[in-house]
Amino acid sequence: MSETGYLQPLPPNGAALLVSMHERAPSPAQTDEFQSLVQAAALRPAGLISGRLQRPHPRWLVGQGKLEQLRRRLAEGVAELVVFNHELAPRQQNHLERELGVRVVDRIGLILDIFARRASSHAGRLQVELAHLQYLSNRLKHGWTHLERQQGGIGMRGPGEAQLETDRRLVRDRIRKVRQRLERVHRQRSQARHARRRASLPVISLVGYTNAGKSTLFNALTGARAAVADQPFLTLDTCLRRLDLKGVGAVAVADTVGFIRQLPTGLIEAFKATLEEITAANLLLHVIDYHDDEYELHVEQVEQILEQIGAAQVPCLRVYNKVDCRNSSASVSVDASGVPQAVWISAARREGLETLRKAMAERLARRLEHCHLTLQPHQARLRSRLYEHKLVVAEHMDADGSMVLELHAPSTTLRQLLATA
Repeated sequence: MSETGYLQPLPPNGAALLVSMHERAPSPAQTDEFQSLVQAAALRPAGLISGRLQRPHPRWLVGQGKLEQLRRRLAEGVAELVVFNHELAPRQQNHLERELGVRVVDRIGLILDIFARRASSHAGRLQVELAHLQYLSNRLKHGWTHLERQQGGIGMRGPGEAQLETDRRLVRDRIRKVRQRLERVHRQRSQARHARRRASLPVISLVGYTNAGKSTLFNALTGARAAVADQPFLTLDTCLRRLDLKGVGAVAVADTVGFIRQLPTGLIEAFKATLEEITAANLLLHVIDYHDDEYELHVEQVEQILEQIGAAQVPCLRVYNKVDCRNSSASVSVDASGVPQAVWISAARREGLETLRKAMAERLARRLEHCHLTLQPHQARLRSRLYEHKLVVAEHMDADGSMVLELHAPSTTLRQLLATA
């Protein structure tokens, strides 16, 4: 399979000629995003060819004029590969490599390479490998055209055909094995989620467009030290940390992978084990880069992916980050019932975090039970456990020595504690 080139990593610091075609003129933000993806793959942009694309060419995507422009630039020795900001059909990718004489990478291949570089956990590496194998399986039939497919004689097969069948079998076998391993990861994570539900530990998942500041906010809220940088897809593996919210108690906060426009469907399917942390959450914090001129478009794209993975119905609190870059201040927006719907903060400067914590607690409190419980002196152990779970809001003592506790607690947790008292 190595001769196909699709499983080989991109050359570090390799010079890449970029191609980005659009029906209408692209915004500077779209161009910057494409270049940041290229740089995240450790490539060096050596030039950008852009233009209008009314009708994609069936063989090369671009027209004859742009193809000739690519040939001229490559003849100058400016780059050793070409990166398209588009999803290329396998046949288009094969024709382009024949015409240009260099390796051609499409947007999906570029993102897969970034994911392969960033995945650090066992589950993350398995998910990236599955997505890569699924991507490769559609391109195998075009990987061996340098060998003849058929020799003379009935029933005779050429070396290309034999190698193609071998590759297909190897890829199918590997996909099956990776799926089996991911199924074990899925069961382990399902058990962990079940344990959190039994303990009535609410889960808050951070979601949003890549590079919106999710990891910075995660660190600011939980005191974690997740890697932070101005790069796309820095976080691939879900990270969970405990956070205590006043009036709610302990919650689990999950930092998840960022989304992006044209996120490959294969990646969404492969990252099922990770994305389930989003669908199983009690509350989503949709982190939005308020400084980005296209933040409204990014919001729409994130919501489309949330719907695609079955998380559209999970309660969501919008968090507009980087207000300091717009000379704005921290604030909160509520609906007609007084329920917080959006919070404006600066995670980097720790501005508005207390407002955010209160909004998170208020949204989660909707699933909590508010009640009073009277305990006798011999029930001091139960009282201690209620405090241990941070369920007690207030307490006073009656004249007869009994303790009256005001509780704000998940009903399931309260029932479990009372049943074991």
